[in-house]
Amino acid sequence: MARYTGPACKLCRRENTKLFLKGERCLSGKCSFERRSFAPGQHGTARKKVEEYGLQLREKQKAKRYYGVLENQFHNYFLKADRMEGMTGENLLVLLERRLDNVIYRMGMAESRNDARQLVLHGHFTLNGKKVTIPSLLIKAGDVITVREASRSSSKIKGLIEDLDSRIFPKWLDVDKNTATAKVTALPTREDIEFPFEEHLIVELYSK
Repeated sequence: MARYTGPACKLCRRENTKLFLKGERCLSGKCSFERRSFAPGQHGTARKKVEEYGLQLREKQKAKRYYGVLENQFHNYFLKADRMEGMTGENLLVLLERRLDNVIYRMGMAESRNDARQLVLHGHFTLNGKKVTIPSLLIKAGDVITVREASRSSSKIKGLIEDLDSRIFPKWLDVDKNTATAKVTALPTREDIEFPFEEHLIVELYSK
């Protein structure tokens, strides 16, 4: 599975916003963005005039990096969103929010989406009672995600389950902290995505 393997903090600096790619580290004083909030590279501190295309490109890159998908996959999500009823930009963000790795992150069973992706690939979860290893699966209303019984002895999984008491969950997820199970009570909507995306810029970019 193709994925970005470079420094995560550079992505936040390039997009000039925290993308929360490294879990708790992003909330601590160790966060690189807090210490160096300018773009990486030799000319990172230089003032640059940003044209319309540049704004559109940055918004697309920000969404890709926030959800951890690469260009071809992101473009496929856009094409699917464009075929759906409703506004294409909102459809796109909802599709990305429905990814299994994102849902596991939202239910508090991973410190970041990248961490969630790795846990799914290693087979630590079941979807509707069946082992699942595909992070890009799109969840549906009524789906139930559970930590596998065999995985609960892992110190990492144990720690995540213990921390569920301090987590805040989205309203479309019903999380049972005792069983480390999440039920998708409804599909997420645009209003459920709190990160400040300007999705119309992504639509304008792909519509050229």
